[in-house]
Amino acid sequence: MAADASTNSARITGKVQGKDILLYGRLSKEEIRDKVWWWQPAGEREEHGHEYDDSQEDVIATLGGYYEVPGDPDSSDADELVDLVYSELRPDE
Repeated sequence: MAADASTNSARITGKVQGKDILLYGRLSKEEIRDKVWWWQPAGEREEHGHEYDDSQEDVIATLGGYYEVPGDPDSSDADELVDLVYSELRPDE
């Protein structure tokens, strides 16, 4: 029986700004950033339908534990989270 590649790939979940996030497959770092910070498109910092609410706890659950998602997708903490998720989704690289 052939195994479906998507069922064997790493999956990372999260809850960001009230939305459930599922990351899997071989996403690029930019794709990860776009999916985690879904409410704030790259290059835009204007109000566009969803205002950031810092009263909610935004977290990503990885193999190493739970990580808080920073509100600013361009911060060094955000870069570290993207790098961590990227390495967990691509363990063979």
